[in-house]
Amino acid sequence: MNSKTASIETQMQAEKIRQLQPFDQFNRQLEENVHPPQWKNPTPEQPYHLVVIGAGTAGLVTAAGAAGLGARVALIERELMGGDCLNVGCVPSKGIIGAARIAAAVRDAARFGIDVPDGTSADFAKAMERMRSKRAHISPADSAKRFTDLGVDVFFGDASFVDDQNISVTTADGATQQLPFKKAVIAAGARAAAPQIPGLDAVDYLTNESLFSLTELPRRFGIVGSGPIGSEMAQAFARFGSEVYLFERGDHILTREDPEAAAIVQRQFERDGVNPIFKTTDLAISQTDGNQIRLQGKQNGKDFDIQVDQLLIAVGRAPNTDGLNLEAVQVEYDRSGVKVNDYLQTTNRRIFAAGDVCSKYKFTHAADFQARIVIQNALFAVGPFGKKKASDLVIPWATYTSPEIAHVGIYPQQANENGVEIDTYVQSLEHVDRAILEGNDEGFVKVHCKKGTDQIVGATVVAENAGDMISEITLAMTNRLGLAKIGSTIHPYPTQAEAIRKLGDQFNRTKLTPTSQKILGFLRRLNVGR
Repeated sequence: MNSKTASIETQMQAEKIRQLQPFDQFNRQLEENVHPPQWKNPTPEQPYHLVVIGAGTAGLVTAAGAAGLGARVALIERELMGGDCLNVGCVPSKGIIGAARIAAAVRDAARFGIDVPDGTSADFAKAMERMRSKRAHISPADSAKRFTDLGVDVFFGDASFVDDQNISVTTADGATQQLPFKKAVIAAGARAAAPQIPGLDAVDYLTNESLFSLTELPRRFGIVGSGPIGSEMAQAFARFGSEVYLFERGDHILTREDPEAAAIVQRQFERDGVNPIFKTTDLAISQTDGNQIRLQGKQNGKDFDIQVDQLLIAVGRAPNTDGLNLEAVQVEYDRSGVKVNDYLQTTNRRIFAAGDVCSKYKFTHAADFQARIVIQNALFAVGPFGKKKASDLVIPWATYTSPEIAHVGIYPQQANENGVEIDTYVQSLEHVDRAILEGNDEGFVKVHCKKGTDQIVGATVVAENAGDMISEITLAMTNRLGLAKIGSTIHPYPTQAEAIRKLGDQFNRTKLTPTSQKILGFLRRLNVGR
């Protein structure tokens, strides 16, 4: 094959994988790492201890961990290693969110006494190019070469169960191999799934799987859904300069989060120029003669008619179970995904699952720790001994708007539904010196404790770096450290994390009962006199 033919085939391969557009030097580097175009699948020599389907976070952690502990492991991926997180999720989204935050900081620089020349603007194309370069820079960690070096046999192709001892892999050219296994792990992830909206199928809309291939900023940008993806992108694109319309059936953004937290972020959205269309009903979509996308519907019963250049659908996920032939191995599944027990074991005792394909917690870090459970339970547990439970995981999450919202544990409504009485402690950032000095004092830390105790059962943080701050509370919950222990831990001054320590002080003050105050008064008088 000559170099010109190879180049044409490489380009054709990239066109099949939409995430690799535009096919510039950075996406070529990405492809070379996570789906090498000239890759040759290895030949299985003996049954694998573990065959893992899917090379997203759950699959990668399972494969690397098991191989590192001496198991023979095969890893199958049909598209790009790294899964959603690296290619169309966490990594690219945070890349452009970071650039958008800088754009907002420049816009608001006058508040800090910094003069910015008139006409300064964000270059969206360069910001997206930077994102692609950073994504490519990160990609070796998820690469085929790295996992081969770790002792994993990497296969590219479509996986399908033949029976409960064999999995077939079919490559793009139709070649098929059978991989014999002792145990298997389904870590196939999930994909964007569009809701039933009249006319949606007739327009060329974006999902998270195609959004990061944009090279031009949409002048008018429509987003359906104000969950984490919709909200993060609405704010980011508005900060770049798009006229953003955010369509939501509910009456505010981020409807699953603490309402007070969502309200703070929503106020910032208004300052950033996002146009929310709440209580949207009767939504219909069509293409105009001018190649615009038209959204028509009702807001609070009143008609709206809005045209946009690009439309992002940011609601709905579907598990990647198609084509796996799960019926052949008696693995039960439904629209929510593969059914697993608390040990992440499917209805076939030799087959496990982890990550978005089976979990309600569709986060990279959740998939990571579920994979660790699978390694233990699939390879090292003996009967009931040594098994780990998924329900024991304390899983935080964050939405990376400005300010961020991070949460762990239960919400008050859940506590009420479960019959758990709680005490709630709140520290506003308007009384935290570092937040005041940096101009980020609109936010709070809210911690819920089991009533009458300092046992933390849930928490929400609203701050510019809430995703970092929540980890201290998650650590406390995981290790059963109470709020009083946090209050007695020295935190550097000035930091925003002081807000968490101040909550410990709040709890400790509740222990000052009339009796304890009398005792303290007696001791004071005894030491210093009346």
